[in-house]
Amino acid sequence: MNQNTLVGILIPFAGTALGSAMVFFMRREMNEKLQKMLLGFASGVMMAASVWSLLIPAIDMAEQEGGIPWMPPAVGFLLGMGFLLLLDTLTPHLHFTDEKPEGVPAHLKKTTMLVLAVTLHNIPEGMAVGVTFAGVLSENTAMTLAGAFALSVGIAIQNFPEGAIISMPLKSQGLSKGRAFLYGALSGIVEPAAAFLTILLTGLVVPLLPYLLSFAAGAMIYVVVEELIPEAQTGKHSNISTIGVAVGFVLMMILDVALG
Repeated sequence: MNQNTLVGILIPFAGTALGSAMVFFMRREMNEKLQKMLLGFASGVMMAASVWSLLIPAIDMAEQEGGIPWMPPAVGFLLGMGFLLLLDTLTPHLHFTDEKPEGVPAHLKKTTMLVLAVTLHNIPEGMAVGVTFAGVLSENTAMTLAGAFALSVGIAIQNFPEGAIISMPLKSQGLSKGRAFLYGALSGIVEPAAAFLTILLTGLVVPLLPYLLSFAAGAMIYVVVEELIPEAQTGKHSNISTIGVAVGFVLMMILDVALG
């Protein structure tokens, strides 16, 4: 793994850590309108990244290989959705807007289950970054280093507000600002770990790249549809989250098209 790849897979984690640091400037609970905007923004970035950075390149690669262009993206996308569904079903976790935990029953602290819920969100994002850099390292795809960095930066931008969404409610749950920041930052460590494992897997079997790209897209869309959008649309101010979706989607689309 070269230096560019290492920096690329660490950028999203830096975004999460910086966002989590916002808890040090917190005087009270996060404003509900701001939280809705941030959830919508994260949803928009993930949807745009799934299409422009993952599914479209997967279709192009499958076509170049001479197979059925839609087959690898379709199979990979459904497998990614199924993988996150399985994790969501088995892992004990709790969302900020819920009172009842999901997943296998476990005697865990509320703060632990809150962090686990966000960690689940970060796995597909790490996979997405890893598979794009794997495409660059393979040197036989149309994927560019600039395009891979565009996705990494886009997810880091999305992770900044997500980090704040994690750490601030943890502070409201009674944790000190230092511990809330630590838990928020650590929830993002799964991203470089997932990226590294994805690069290793793709390095072993390069023909799997279209499947892995679409797998990451399916996993990310699962998070958006199952978790982020429902949380953003619950209660008042849902129109603000819709605006956030539009802003996040357009920003990620511009990043990918301009730099990819």
